[in-house]
Amino acid sequence: MIVGTVMGSIFSTRKSEKLVGNKFMIVRPEKSMNTQGSDLIAIDIIGAGIGEKVLVATGSAARIGCDCADAPVDAAIVGIVDEGQDGMEVLGS
Repeated sequence: MIVGTVMGSIFSTRKSEKLVGNKFMIVRPEKSMNTQGSDLIAIDIIGAGIGEKVLVATGSAARIGCDCADAPVDAAIVGIVDEGQDGMEVLGS
């Protein structure tokens, strides 16, 4: 799981038919996640908004988490973070 901030949304009028009807968001992982690279695109199944801290599942867990087992999904927003703990800079960062 990755904790990140929703930075914006992205639209695609032409895509795999298995992705039709889904919303896609741009997520910036928290620095504390030690992820390689930068922002990622995640399917949003819970209605996250721009600026919200979210939990993102990746890989096969993303497909399972969004009930899209046969869709080309590599990242899915599966939760909205209410608060962090153990020194993790999640809220207000």
